Amino acid sequence: MIQYLYLGRVDYGEALRLQQELVDLRQAGRIDNVLLLLGHPPVLTLGRNARRSNILASDQLLAARGVTLHEINRGGDVTYHGPGQLIGYPIFDLRSLRNPSGHHRLGPVDFVRLMEEALIRVCGEFGVHAGRIRGLTGVWCGLPVPQPSSGDLDCEAPISSKTLPPAGRERKIAAIGIHVARGVTSHGFAFNVTTNLGDFALINPCGITDRSVTSLEREVAEPGSLPNLEFLAHRAARHFGEVFNEPVALVESIAALRTQAGAHSDSRDPDSPAPEVPAPEFPAQDTPLQIPPEIERLRPRKDRPVSA
Repeated sequence: MIQYLYLGRVDYGEALRLQQELVDLRQAGRIDNVLLLLGHPPVLTLGRNARRSNILASDQLLAARGVTLHEINRGGDVTYHGPGQLIGYPIFDLRSLRNPSGHHRLGPVDFVRLMEEALIRVCGEFGVHAGRIRGLTGVWCGLPVPQPSSGDLDCEAPISSKTLPPAGRERKIAAIGIHVARGVTSHGFAFNVTTNLGDFALINPCGITDRSVTSLEREVAEPGSLPNLEFLAHRAARHFGEVFNEPVALVESIAALRTQAGAHSDSRDPDSPAPEVPAPEFPAQDTPLQIPPEIERLRPRKDRPVSA
C-alpha cells in the first residue's frame, strides 16, 4: 500500500527532518510506503553532484529575495523549490515493489522512470503532452508527439526513454532527484504548477543551460481552470498508485501516521528480536547511470535493470 499526505507549505528544513523520521520508520518496517506531498517557501537545493557556479545569484540577492540554500544528499545538481510547485517525497522501500518486468527488487532507475510516468499522466489529465528526454531525468514538454505504441503507457512492459532530436524547444516541467539508503528512497520530485518561472533565473536548473523550464499554468489552454495544489496532490497520488500497481490511501496527518507506527511497534512480541533489514546501499540517483554493455552481458537476465 501507498499511504499519502498533503501537508501544505512546509519549511524545507522541517521537511528534511520529517523525511528522515519516516525513512527510519520504513526501514524498521513500522510504516508502509509513504508519499509526502507539499510545497516549500523559496529555496535552492544543492545535490551531491552540484556545482556552486550553477547558482547565478549572489548570496546578497538570495537573502534579499528570501531564498534559503540547503546542501543535501540526493543526486543531481542545483534545483529551485518555491510557491506554486507540488513537491513529492516518496518514502518507499524498493524491495516491496515490483519492477516493470514483474520481478521483485525494483531498481533506482526503474523507480525514477515510474515517477516520471506518474507525472506525465498528471500532465495528460490537463491536455498537456509531456514525456522524457534520454539522458536527462525529469518530465518535459514541447516534445514531438510520438506515434502510439504498445509500450508507451503500459507499466507492465519495459520502460524506455523517448529518443528526441537534439537542441529543440523542450521545456522542463518536473525535476526529479532521489537518495536511496538501505533500500528506502527519499527526496523526490518538484512539479511546476503555478510556479513563478522568473525565479529559475537564479540558477542553471539541474546544471542544464540549453533548455528552459515551464509550468502547467503556462502549458494549459485555460490557466484559470487549473485546480489548487491540494487537488493536484490527490490526482498525483492516484497516478502513483496506478504506475506502481499499489492501492493508495489518504492519511489524515503526520500524527496519525506516527500513531500507526506506534501501534505496529506495540503489536510485536516483546521477546522476539527486531526484524533484520537488509542493508544494500544504493547510490544517490538523479540522472540514472547506465551499466556498460560488457558488464551487462555478464549479469543474469532476470536481474538486468530497465535501460534508462
